[in-house]
Amino acid sequence: MAFTVLLTADAASDLENLYSYISKHDSPQKAKYVLDQIDKKFVSLSELPERGVYPNELLSLGIRAYREIFFKPYRIIYRVVDKIVYVYLIIDGRRDMQTLLQQRLLRA
Repeated sequence: MAFTVLLTADAASDLENLYSYISKHDSPQKAKYVLDQIDKKFVSLSELPERGVYPNELLSLGIRAYREIFFKPYRIIYRVVDKIVYVYLIIDGRRDMQTLLQQRLLRA
């Protein structure tokens, strides 16, 4: 049975910012490619959301409510509730993840 994948407003904003950044610093074609690949990750989440791993930054705090999958260097952080996958964060993994996760997830 397929799961529904929903992006939070923050995650949708992450995608817009990602597209804008890659378009500006590389090319619109590369930006489209990256977003297409991330979209494929969303499809895979709708089929098998439990395949993701627990983010180390949260696991060290004893939090196992969130999972993540990768399209390197990007990390997609999500939570499964019933038959819905909520995507909270789509971000370059080279950023300060501890702070981002605290700001976005612990206030959610």
